[in-house]
Amino acid sequence: MSEVVVIGAGVIGLSCAIKLQEHCTVTIVAKDFPAPFETIDPIAQINYTSPWGGAHNRWVPPSPSGENAREHAYALITYKHMKAIHAYHPEAGITFMKGIEYLEAPSIEYTSLTEARAKELKIEGFRLLAGHEFPDDKVSWGCAYDTWCVNPMVYCCYLLRKFTMGGGRIRKRELRKPEEVFALPPEELGLGRVDAVVNASGYGFGDDLNIYVTKGQTCLVDDLCPVTVTRQNADGSWSFCVPRNFDGGTVIGGTKDVNDWAAQPSMEVREKLLSDFRRTWPHDLGGGYTVLADIVGRRPTRIGGPRIEGEVTKGEEFIMHAYGLGGRGYELSWGVAEAVAKEVERHFI
Repeated sequence: MSEVVVIGAGVIGLSCAIKLQEHCTVTIVAKDFPAPFETIDPIAQINYTSPWGGAHNRWVPPSPSGENAREHAYALITYKHMKAIHAYHPEAGITFMKGIEYLEAPSIEYTSLTEARAKELKIEGFRLLAGHEFPDDKVSWGCAYDTWCVNPMVYCCYLLRKFTMGGGRIRKRELRKPEEVFALPPEELGLGRVDAVVNASGYGFGDDLNIYVTKGQTCLVDDLCPVTVTRQNADGSWSFCVPRNFDGGTVIGGTKDVNDWAAQPSMEVREKLLSDFRRTWPHDLGGGYTVLADIVGRRPTRIGGPRIEGEVTKGEEFIMHAYGLGGRGYELSWGVAEAVAKEVERHFI
């Protein structure tokens, strides 16, 4: 069997590794690996994006020109996988529920989204909301649909366990370049000849000028909500909640601060997040939140969208890139994994 090394143990790296295991021998090499909420270090591991995700699926409809069509296809594949995992592995931390969207200034992708069009896009359980269902008169468009949420630390630990129980190997090591894997002596990683490397590093090792960091701050509260709610405000800000099972509380968010490297959460931002969401969804969480933690994460965002493509280096080594998914890593994970596996298989033919 071909020997493949996956760099990165976030949700993209783990999903790719599991998919590649179907036809390859796979080793994950990473600096950080999944750990429980109680032991993971929010400062030392802030660049390990996956634990700090919400995480939920928001349907982002393709534009009339076809923009986001690839991402929507990935999201549909992921939705199907999440359904299957949820049905047979409740320990994975996946919950299916209704998603609710409120938009103050909807773009054409949303205003043109009829129930018939949603059916074409395979968005299950979709319906447009009536005006009396909006939280206030600033909202001009709304919808509801079927979707899923995950408890990210539970889910990533599940993926890692599935990978290792399937014969996968892990090596804890920090790399500087994907090419470094090919140059290492075999005894360094305990591997034979490496046939391909999957670069699921998140940020792309700093040599991709299209990559930038988007800081997100959210607040974890010990209050449960039966739905996941997202509001897009006219000024570009957001208000949302993502419930987590296994006593994981509910994430209230959130900010999207471009090129902001601050690692410490702001108490002022926390209060704004909570008050904004209280106005958006007062129904179930009540007026007083019990705050468990303030969460800061760095999303590896990329101009032009994620880089999902193969590269043959000057040394004739094959590197499959799968990074730069910003805040949509969970939503697109299994779609990306299938695309990566197909491209790696095509290379070996």
